[in-house]
Amino acid sequence: MQRWRGYDAAPVDWDRSVVTIGVFDGVHRGHQATIGHAVARARELGVKSVVVTFDPHPAEVVRPGSHPAVLTEPDRKAELFAALGVDALCVVPFTGEFSRLSAEDFVHDILVEHLRATLVVVGENFRFGHRAAGDVALLGRLGHTFGFAVEDGPLLAEEGTVFSSTYVRSRIEAGDVAAAAAVLGRPHRLEGVVVRGDQRGRELGFPTANLLCPPYPAVPADGVYAGWFIRYGRAGGPTVALPSAISVGTNPTFSGRERRVEAHVLDFDDDLYGERVALDFVAHLRGQVKYDGIEPLLTQMSADVAQVRRILV
Repeated sequence: MQRWRGYDAAPVDWDRSVVTIGVFDGVHRGHQATIGHAVARARELGVKSVVVTFDPHPAEVVRPGSHPAVLTEPDRKAELFAALGVDALCVVPFTGEFSRLSAEDFVHDILVEHLRATLVVVGENFRFGHRAAGDVALLGRLGHTFGFAVEDGPLLAEEGTVFSSTYVRSRIEAGDVAAAAAVLGRPHRLEGVVVRGDQRGRELGFPTANLLCPPYPAVPADGVYAGWFIRYGRAGGPTVALPSAISVGTNPTFSGRERRVEAHVLDFDDDLYGERVALDFVAHLRGQVKYDGIEPLLTQMSADVAQVRRILV
């Protein structure tokens, strides 16, 4: 999959294409349906498929301080797009200047002049241009003017729940990682770098890897989870998923104040410091509890590990 930073980075000899546009945070099943349709139509028409997305999240530029929790980091998002068969990814830097681009200029500059769209595929709630003035109806009229077709589809829903990034964030915030995974089509993933903590877990016989996350992470509610500890392959090696008990919270038994994400990887004791890893949250085991001493805490931690084995191993 080709990747471009900015629509003006598209090759000057880029041919006609099918384009789909959106923030696509989470690349959930609704997004997958839209992108998959664009990829399928591109193949039918014998042209390339292009996903246009934005960085940073438009909300942070339009309403500073309102950046939503990030469900998928940029590289992970690109990986998911590639898995759907997308030919090219165009990441548009969302700046104040870009936010003031009119709907008409948005279509002309991006879709017509640089990506040479023959078909644009979007969801029925798609909005674009300054103050989100453009909708699917306007996109269709502009397509008629500039020579491209528009296809939109209904939002994907299941049992009355409309799939959206906002809904996924709400489930993660509540600790309902199973409901989030049902919409995502896979476990929610949190990425980061392993850093040194208090090393208290090692002293207790349950060493943990402490995760330092990028800005605006979608961290599940405080509690203990069963999940996979993902070690990315080095030098072309395979990615490895290891079962783990994941703790999110402040360690109240030890009067902790800093909220942390820690993973005890089962049957594993190698040095992980400085390594970029990920955590896939599979199941919520329990909430955060303050114990009256170390012994009841150790008993509970042993029970947590046993439960993780039953779920994952």
